[in-house]
Amino acid sequence: MDLLRDRTADSVAEWLRTHPGIEIVSRDRARAYAEAARRALPSAVQVADHWHLMHNISEALQRCLEHEHKLLGQAAKAISASPAQVELLPADATQAEQTPARLEQMQRATRSRRLARYESVMELARQGIPIKRIARTLDVDRRTVRRWMRSDGFPERVRVHRRSSLDHFGSYLERRFEEGCHNGTRLWQELREQGYRGGASMVRRWIRHLRPKRNRHAPPPTKSTQSTITGSPRQTAWLLLQQPMEAQAFLNELSQRSPEIEACGKVAREFVRMIRERDSKAWHPWLQSDKTTALARFAQHLCRDEAAVLSALRLPWSNGKVEGQVHRLKLIKRQMYGRAKFDLLRLRVLPAA
Repeated sequence: MDLLRDRTADSVAEWLRTHPGIEIVSRDRARAYAEAARRALPSAVQVADHWHLMHNISEALQRCLEHEHKLLGQAAKAISASPAQVELLPADATQAEQTPARLEQMQRATRSRRLARYESVMELARQGIPIKRIARTLDVDRRTVRRWMRSDGFPERVRVHRRSSLDHFGSYLERRFEEGCHNGTRLWQELREQGYRGGASMVRRWIRHLRPKRNRHAPPPTKSTQSTITGSPRQTAWLLLQQPMEAQAFLNELSQRSPEIEACGKVAREFVRMIRERDSKAWHPWLQSDKTTALARFAQHLCRDEAAVLSALRLPWSNGKVEGQVHRLKLIKRQMYGRAKFDLLRLRVLPAA
């Protein structure tokens, strides 16, 4: 891992020349990075990042919809007048409905994924494949592979209840919550008078754990607490890509008013499917179908970087870990108010040698 002073093609190419053994260059679709890789490592395989491709198609679809904002608004108003409309719930309401049954279902799904990965590790281990190669093949930490190989069976995750300074006041909090006091700050002030020395944030977290129990038998949210479909280009682009059941009335109304928008949504969803399933065989048929829609210009831009896009449809490489480091870099820069020089920033970002 390294940190460069800027993001120009010259700087990236200079750094790449100092690492001639690089075989794969995973990148976003910025021209500077593509040009740098072509100059310094012409034999390396360039791979377009999966997330950036998804983001690109979403932005392209949104730009197409911006020209039809009036039609989108008319479709949204048409379904808002219908009494059978099912509206979208906001994020906080969705989180409030995380009942114990839903959480248990998520835990079972997580366990199934871990079990499948554990069985894959053990199968490769029985074939005599080294730990390092197993970890690299399955993208699992080497310590996890070693621990699983030494275990007698599939290691189940055990929940450990950590003692909290609020345990002593648990019965009081539950009683006040049932009485209708759901304000964390107010409850914290009441506990302070009883000798509690913890912070208010801990009380608020305790309240959040109590809310699912109350909402389990609560009536559905009223129309005033729901987030309606506005018909904005950004929201419509998301709905066209995700196709949620709650928005089928709006999508049906939109397809009746504009077959062109329906065609764009179909082409965009097919592109997302190709990326997720790495279906490189569908690339050329997708290009042909895209020529008849408003996304044709987006396809032309992709063709300029066709080799990297096709590599993304064939290879598993992506920028996931790199983007995590970029996010950490931005947080560090904010902590230093953007005033730190490059040398100090480099010391804080890179691990100690």
